[in-house]
Amino acid sequence: MNPFAPDTAEPLTPLVWDLEDSRVLTFVSDHVQSRMDVRAPDALLLEYTRIMMGFLLHQSAPQSIAMVGLGGGSLAKFCHRYLPHSRITVVEISLEVIALRDAFAIPPDSERFSVLQVDGAKFFRYNDTPFDVVLLDGFDATGVPPALDTEQFYGDCLRALRPGGVLVSNVHACNSDYLHTLERIQNVFGEAPLVVPCGQGSNHLAFAIKGHAAPLQTFYEVRCPTGFDPGAWKSLLPSLARVALTSRSRFVRYP
Repeated sequence: MNPFAPDTAEPLTPLVWDLEDSRVLTFVSDHVQSRMDVRAPDALLLEYTRIMMGFLLHQSAPQSIAMVGLGGGSLAKFCHRYLPHSRITVVEISLEVIALRDAFAIPPDSERFSVLQVDGAKFFRYNDTPFDVVLLDGFDATGVPPALDTEQFYGDCLRALRPGGVLVSNVHACNSDYLHTLERIQNVFGEAPLVVPCGQGSNHLAFAIKGHAAPLQTFYEVRCPTGFDPGAWKSLLPSLARVALTSRSRFVRYP
């Protein structure tokens, strides 16, 4: 018996829309899950994905990254291209989403990149591989699956992180359980997460670090990591500045 097999039925069928120069993945017609520029498939078009890359302000050269939720592969492709020394593992429950990987120019599996058809909650429950970064962006048509928003799940993610490792979770402020989600993360990590609002939509990005709260202050400084592509870094700067400003407003105490 496969311990990683999903407990639930296959999620709703994803829909793909081709616009003038972009390709969009949705589950319901009025909510964009992922958007790709067909001329620059590795670019991050949605601001919340650029904010999620804020982990670079603390983990500038991660050895290993785990992602929950493939979607159109925006984060996976960006990390694969611009973090060539990182090993990237993406877990996605939907075979139908995975089947769209060629349509969204997601690279094939290799020694440093893999997409697994796995229940995200079970993956971390049975995982024995350490990660420097965990990115949570697992949504279906109704929002975050309940199994991906429990203290047990966040505890399994914490256990999977190396000391100083970063968890970034995409949460929606319009969700009625939003404050409870942040409370669960706080209960597990021992400190309230750094919550960065996105300028587009209701996405809020919650950052938590394995260890005490002081490392969150590393988000103050926006500095390009050694060897990182300058053009790619420039594309992230406005969003990373948002992370830094949020961090400063949280930790700096004015007289």
